[in-house]
Amino acid sequence: MFLIVGLGNPGREYENTRHNIGFDAIDAIAKKYNIEVNRIKFKGVCGEGFIGGKKVILLKPSTYMNLSGESVREVMDFYKLSEEEVLVVYDDISLEVGRLRIREKGSAGGHNGIKSLISHMGTDVFSRIKIGVGQPEGNLVNHVLGNFSKEDRKYLEEVLDVVVSAAGVILNYDTKEAMNKFNGFNINKTS
Repeated sequence: MFLIVGLGNPGREYENTRHNIGFDAIDAIAKKYNIEVNRIKFKGVCGEGFIGGKKVILLKPSTYMNLSGESVREVMDFYKLSEEEVLVVYDDISLEVGRLRIREKGSAGGHNGIKSLISHMGTDVFSRIKIGVGQPEGNLVNHVLGNFSKEDRKYLEEVLDVVVSAAGVILNYDTKEAMNKFNGFNINKTS
């Protein structure tokens, strides 16, 4: 079993915000692989299915971003998963919209959801796909809890397609393979 977690905040007021791009990624993966994400369990909403023959659980924590680690820890304990069997997808303000970056480990980089995961998992060694949401021009909280522009939303659909492909490579090969294949990905907005 492999756990794919998308970070975000529950509630209609957070839908389509930059901070919820992890939830959007889970929805895209679920759609591609016909996995229903509708069970309320593990302090989140989850669903089980298969990606390329590998059994997966898709999870959207309902704990709010800053407590995401509580939900992830419950799933890991229940299924006896190691950190090598966890993939986290989330927003990154250090990347422009249209970019993504895959990593095998790393610090939280100021991201409270990742801080919570590191705290509850006891390690910073877990695969992650970071989706660019751009630098804030003003207040950070207003930026991450704000909606994407219509233009940026269009680019994000393409990015989410790449996230779905990258998740498949990570599950069926490894994270290094996905890094080699997708880390240069950037949608050129000027073309």
